[in-house]
Amino acid sequence: MELAARFREVDTTAICDADKTTRVMHSAIKLRSAQPRIFGPAYTVRCRDDFLGVLQAIETAAPGDVIVVDGGARELALAGEMFARGALTRGLGGIVIDAGYRDIGFVSTCQLPIYSRFLTPMAGTTVKLGELQVPVTCGGVVVNPGDMVLADEEGLIVVDPGRVSDLLDAALAVKEAERKLTEHLAAGGTLSDGTNLAVHVEALKRGEPSKLSFS
Repeated sequence: MELAARFREVDTTAICDADKTTRVMHSAIKLRSAQPRIFGPAYTVRCRDDFLGVLQAIETAAPGDVIVVDGGARELALAGEMFARGALTRGLGGIVIDAGYRDIGFVSTCQLPIYSRFLTPMAGTTVKLGELQVPVTCGGVVVNPGDMVLADEEGLIVVDPGRVSDLLDAALAVKEAERKLTEHLAAGGTLSDGTNLAVHVEALKRGEPSKLSFS
């Protein structure tokens, strides 16, 4: 997939630098598995203290989909080893749960990207019908069905699918500018002469709009 390949050339920090309105999930949603990178459309679930909806989502989502669970930030596990194995079998793109996950002995070695707010041995029930493919809140941000979920070692972000391509282009430009500044610093240059720092500060002192940028 072209977009996924382009994401491998950048990172979430560059995307956030390119767009300060990017939805960033709370850092309490932490990586639990061996693979941090996610790039795929959200398949959303809303449930409370019951993981039947998560199971339904894993079994109905399309390959590459990312299961995003609004579990109300409650400290009960809504998935574990078997769900991770099932998601791997179905070729899903990851699991993100704003609640608990368990079975870390397996999950910590799993190549499926898995994120959760808590680790806990206590699981929820399986007697309540969850809501599938509805707008949810996960990690403090709204996630709509089909929104693109991107993650790496820095964290999780959510992007409108129609903006992904342009944002990746902008992020690539950020990375290229950073590369040039890195070379400048490695050659003995300073941050001051590698950016417009002096001009930027003087403009702000005059009350003029300005933006810090690489020279």
